[in-house]
Amino acid sequence: MRGQGSAGLEAVGSVAVRTFAAHQGHRMQGVTQSAHQSMDGHHVNAMAGDGSGAPHNHFADYDSLPEGHFYDPDAEYEPDPEYAATLAPDAARQRRERIGPTGRPLPYFPIPGPLTDHGPAKIIAMCNQKGGVGKTTSTINLGAALAEYGRRVLLVDFDPQGALSVGLGVNPMELDLTVYNLLMERGMSADEVLLKTAVPNMDLLPSNIDLSAAEVQLVSEVARESTLQRALKPLMDDYDYIVIDCQPSLGLLTVNALTAAHKVIVPLECEFFALRGVALLTETIEKVQERLNPDLELDGILATMYDSRTVHSREVLARVVEAFDDHVYHTVIGRTVRFPETTVAGEPITTYASNSVGAAAYRQLAREVLARCHAE
Repeated sequence: MRGQGSAGLEAVGSVAVRTFAAHQGHRMQGVTQSAHQSMDGHHVNAMAGDGSGAPHNHFADYDSLPEGHFYDPDAEYEPDPEYAATLAPDAARQRRERIGPTGRPLPYFPIPGPLTDHGPAKIIAMCNQKGGVGKTTSTINLGAALAEYGRRVLLVDFDPQGALSVGLGVNPMELDLTVYNLLMERGMSADEVLLKTAVPNMDLLPSNIDLSAAEVQLVSEVARESTLQRALKPLMDDYDYIVIDCQPSLGLLTVNALTAAHKVIVPLECEFFALRGVALLTETIEKVQERLNPDLELDGILATMYDSRTVHSREVLARVVEAFDDHVYHTVIGRTVRFPETTVAGEPITTYASNSVGAAAYRQLAREVLARCHAE
């Protein structure tokens, strides 16, 4: 770390360390998993191209792997060399030693097995008071990846801008009923608001600008912070995961999301100004824990828009790992033009560009989230 900017990063990082360690250290335990290696020290990229240009199945046949090797679900693609450089300066070393972009050994996250029963749902709030850090993109693609692994998922658009709805091909201005009606109108059933998405096993509670009025109207309500929790309660047994896309603020709507949630995922752009707000966000999470929702936990910080070719991205990611350690996801989401393209297409990257590096990253994130939940 060098220069005046580096000093600023260290100062911010130290604040985050003090804040987090003082209040969170005894409450939350990260998931520690050893790196999984094959018997002979080598790995098989079961999904990589063989040079022939022939298409491959999306999932490998376990029985077809040579003896002593294992199927590596993290190697579901043969990455474009130029884009792969944004995830690791030395991609060959990363594959050989299984060192993740965070600089830590990359654990093995197995493909989850199918479920025979569904529910009750784990509620995850995708939260960061700074805008443009990848909350909506991560909500859509994490939800789609979980659904791809056989989980029933409900996405809740809790931002008056309606970006989550737009990202799934819904025009918010044409909606008659939204999550606003579910919150504010007594007797309104969730089934009247729910929309089916093009992704199997994934539904949506849409939103539009009407939701902005709820923040004002809820002020006079009894138990106003628990309004969303009450609205979602009848849906808990129908889904395995409910993911809430929060608005970029720490207002009453965000407090409602945190009160309803079991876990918080904090998407964090690898940029200095995004880093500065993390300490304030952790303080808000702690207040909700103490006063409204003692079951709330910080599940992890998700580094987004990462480009290892820039010193700044590497410094910010290193500072976040230093401050939050195991609470930083091993999965890192890199920059790619594919994500804006998926918004225009109105579908997740897992279907729009199924074999892309971005799709593989969100599948790995889904496996990591499932591994953390299973470890509890």
